[in-house]
Amino acid sequence: MSVERDQTWPDDGRVVIADQLRAAAGILADAQDVTLFGHVNPDADAFGSAVGLATVLRDRGAEVRVSFGAPPDVPESLRHLDSAGLFVPADRVPATPPLLVVLDSGSVDRLGPLANRVAATRAVGGHVIVIDHHVSNTRFGTLNVVDDRAEATAALVIRLVDVLGAELTEPAARALYAGLLTDTSSFRRATPDTHLAAARLLATGVNADSVARPLLDSHPFEWLGMLSRVLGRAELDAAAAHGLGLVHAVVTTEDAAGLCQEDVESVINIIRGSQEAEVAAVLKQAGPDRWTGSLRAISRVDVSAVARAMGGGGHRLAAGFTAEGAVADVLARLKTELATAPLIAAPSAPGSLAAAPFAAAPLAASPLVAAPVGAIGVSTLPAGELTAPAGESTPTGHMPLAGRVFSDTEHGSTVE
Repeated sequence: MSVERDQTWPDDGRVVIADQLRAAAGILADAQDVTLFGHVNPDADAFGSAVGLATVLRDRGAEVRVSFGAPPDVPESLRHLDSAGLFVPADRVPATPPLLVVLDSGSVDRLGPLANRVAATRAVGGHVIVIDHHVSNTRFGTLNVVDDRAEATAALVIRLVDVLGAELTEPAARALYAGLLTDTSSFRRATPDTHLAAARLLATGVNADSVARPLLDSHPFEWLGMLSRVLGRAELDAAAAHGLGLVHAVVTTEDAAGLCQEDVESVINIIRGSQEAEVAAVLKQAGPDRWTGSLRAISRVDVSAVARAMGGGGHRLAAGFTAEGAVADVLARLKTELATAPLIAAPSAPGSLAAAPFAAAPLAASPLVAAPVGAIGVSTLPAGELTAPAGESTPTGHMPLAGRVFSDTEHGSTVE
């Protein structure tokens, strides 16, 4: 199904996915067995969305399981989101799930070793429901609930729960809150609807601090030593990226020894604070002459185009890729692509409709304030629209500076 604009709203970026949401709710309403996937190396939005929806479906009587292709167990920083133990390792997932829900995954490749379950389910006539907010989503499901303007996949799950007419209990709300928190940079890129949604989740009894600390504020002591080494080698190239500046760093396997992936991924959120650079890049060694790259931009450079040119993908201000070769060669190629990367238009003047797209939105129409079934207007910023403070304006899932970051979506790269 395609996304259709709702003609009852001003044409300022709001979209309606009511048909897809109702179709998904119709399939899930009486489902007896549901398998839910996040992408490999899940972040809080992928895992939280899967656990949150699985919890709702379990409370309605369905047998549910949550899984992802790698790593073999839930990352330590995400374990507090699955209090009911709904996760199962990839090797325990049925070969042919009767009903599959894939969350926060832009393509089937992002499921890793579980990707074959999509074809298996489709082959027997089963439903594959894809729920995602990434612009590069390939629509690989039998039903695709994809809104690239949504703040987070968790926001779409909240809307789906409303259409189901289901109750959000604290365990489900806790998992979904984690998705909203992390994919909006701790609500720095939140819309009014996002805050209303968060209020609903907190009202169930969610403890915001206990959710946030493992995700954002907790690292082993060895992390400090890794940062010291990596940041000491960081470089600034003021002439790169159309003269807007590039700051970059490299994390070798020796630097990362003894640390988990979330700790390594957090480096990008440290170096991107360099005020002299529009673009930040971190190359992380994944093997001999193999590197995964994380890219961030403040507001002007479309790094998704750069990532695509290097075999990856992502969002306009947050993207990633995987590359082979000597690190100097990968960095040189990155700078070459940045030299011709598309530039994003400057934000509209303050006070204009484009700069304040929610001014005309009636509060009663917010889909995140216990909206009645059928009133599912989706009010989120258009992808890439630079109208939020500090350049944090596209639905990318950035984390605060120094917080944890998780591998996310696009072609084996890291897009938070």
